[in-house]
Amino acid sequence: MAVRNLDGTQHHIHLKAGDIGGYVLLPGDPGRCEVIAKYFDEPQFVAQNREYVTYTGTLLGEKVSVTSTGIGCPSTAIAVEELVAIGAHTFIRVGTSGGIQPGTHTGDVAVVTGAIRDEGTSLHYMPVEFPAVADMDVVLALKAGAERAGIPYRLGITQSKDSFYGEIEPERMPVSEHLLERWKAWVMGGAVCSEMESAVLFILSSMYRKRASGVMLMSCSMDMAPKTEAEIAEAASLFDIHRAIRTAIEGLKVLIQNDKAKK
Repeated sequence: MAVRNLDGTQHHIHLKAGDIGGYVLLPGDPGRCEVIAKYFDEPQFVAQNREYVTYTGTLLGEKVSVTSTGIGCPSTAIAVEELVAIGAHTFIRVGTSGGIQPGTHTGDVAVVTGAIRDEGTSLHYMPVEFPAVADMDVVLALKAGAERAGIPYRLGITQSKDSFYGEIEPERMPVSEHLLERWKAWVMGGAVCSEMESAVLFILSSMYRKRASGVMLMSCSMDMAPKTEAEIAEAASLFDIHRAIRTAIEGLKVLIQNDKAKK
């Protein structure tokens, strides 16, 4: 059971049962919570502590929330643990990522089906052989959301790692050969993007019998790197978090409709 404060709220996120909806969007950046909440009906600020900011509103008459996780799997695990403790049942990670597969354009989104556990936090929950897999109902809803929003997307696996600079500047690391060899494996294996939170989200969701997937805005793959000033300007305009947010919101609407139809 997650640790509680004297007022009954969860220790880190400062929330209690009733403060959130069962459906929770999870950006890393606290500053994106208000941006996402503006897509809700009647959004209300609920709480803020450390890297954890929460807003709650409704979509299609269903109570929904957004809570930031901060960067990386350790802080994400805390958020998910405490959100589960107060009633969350469905999670959609909404963030940014680096594109892995050749031909990936800046502004494309990844709808994540699973995660490479290239991080340490999830090992405190499950052996490395246990896969970090997204929920298929959420994946299919997000796929439909991308199509509704008209956003180019890729379905596939993400690499969840612990070092941002280990990914983008591997050559200057003492373990550069190791990092580059593994990156080659992710490319050849078909992974679509690289970020820092999904693996532990999927492991915890599996453990607690909850549902999760993610939508990642992607920067271009190395072969598509912009070269001219015009290309750089175009890439900057396309690296817009609203593309991932719109996909997530449309996907969440599909999921809510599907869930209501099952009742």
